[in-house]
Amino acid sequence: MAIQIFCPNCKSSSGLDAKECSKCGAVFGRDKKYRVCVSVKGHRITRVVDNLTLAREVQAAVKGDLVRGEYEINRGVKEAPTLGELWAKYLPWAKEHKKTWKCDSYNYQTHLEPRFAKKPLDRISSLDIERLKLEMKKGINKQGRPFSQATIKHQLVLLKRLYNLAKRWGLYEGINPMDRVEVPKLDNLRTEYLSEDETRRLMQTLDSWPCRDSAAFVKFTLFTGMRRGELFKLTWNDVDFERGMITLREPKGGKTQTLPISEPALNVLRSLTFTSTYVFPGKGGEQRTDFKGPWQRIRKAAGLPDNFRFHGLRHHFASTLVSNGIDLCVVQALLTHKDSRTTQRYSHLKPGAIKDAAMKSADLLRPKDPASKVVNLQEKE
Repeated sequence: MAIQIFCPNCKSSSGLDAKECSKCGAVFGRDKKYRVCVSVKGHRITRVVDNLTLAREVQAAVKGDLVRGEYEINRGVKEAPTLGELWAKYLPWAKEHKKTWKCDSYNYQTHLEPRFAKKPLDRISSLDIERLKLEMKKGINKQGRPFSQATIKHQLVLLKRLYNLAKRWGLYEGINPMDRVEVPKLDNLRTEYLSEDETRRLMQTLDSWPCRDSAAFVKFTLFTGMRRGELFKLTWNDVDFERGMITLREPKGGKTQTLPISEPALNVLRSLTFTSTYVFPGKGGEQRTDFKGPWQRIRKAAGLPDNFRFHGLRHHFASTLVSNGIDLCVVQALLTHKDSRTTQRYSHLKPGAIKDAAMKSADLLRPKDPASKVVNLQEKE
């Protein structure tokens, strides 16, 4: 049994007191790795780990398993694939089964591939993943801002999914290191809405906005609460002006649905010029893919808060309906939510509605004067 310093350059081993690799001369720094080699009853197991403490723990654990005969050794067993090899199988599958496969691809290439692509699945430890979390917490993104908890969570969820699919596909039978890693918990109950004054300023801005297509895009969202991606895919064939209906093709989390829309929303569509099969086309009449720039300019011109997102218009739509007595089930249908709990997130009442209800409760709960009932009966007679 032995623990030695492992050189990643030439894959050789040196003594624990070595300052540099005896084979290639590479200098060992603070981030050096260690090779653990355990031999019992003719069975030899080798592992490479990231620190000396972990190396000693692995040495003791593997030795105990070998002594008890619990360590399965079979020269015919195929080695675990690397994460990169697993990703090569996952990506084609994701393109067929996941609408958000591009997000997975970006996350993998940006955060997981540089660290783990060349590592076999059984060589990625929970400690390695904790280091990834720590590095991201201390790091910054391309915009120079710290990574959000949501971004960190995306990497961990993707990594866990990859391991689970590797087991399901029979590519890997080992442990999932994500089982021992805590995933950040997020508070996603952020609900945005506009005040009466902000809504008025926004409408005034849209009515005079020079780019009528951009103004129509925002106004239609305000009147329908539709998701940005649903508007990107919307074609004129999806609009039924006679019946006042609109068809949403494969909305998020659900099947194609046909919904009624208001007359003001239809008027917004009537004001547009037919230049493409898409209602709100992008360059060259193709499907639009982004609306970030136009929204930032409109938001600034209307004097809305800098942190008010375009998606906040959807929040505002739902909150307004609920605040005016529309049943949650109806709002759920209009927002095409599969789960009513999701609707609850978007439809918190406005503070003004809560205050009005509190004021009205005093009248509703106050005992009625019997004399007033007699007077009312006499008046009816």
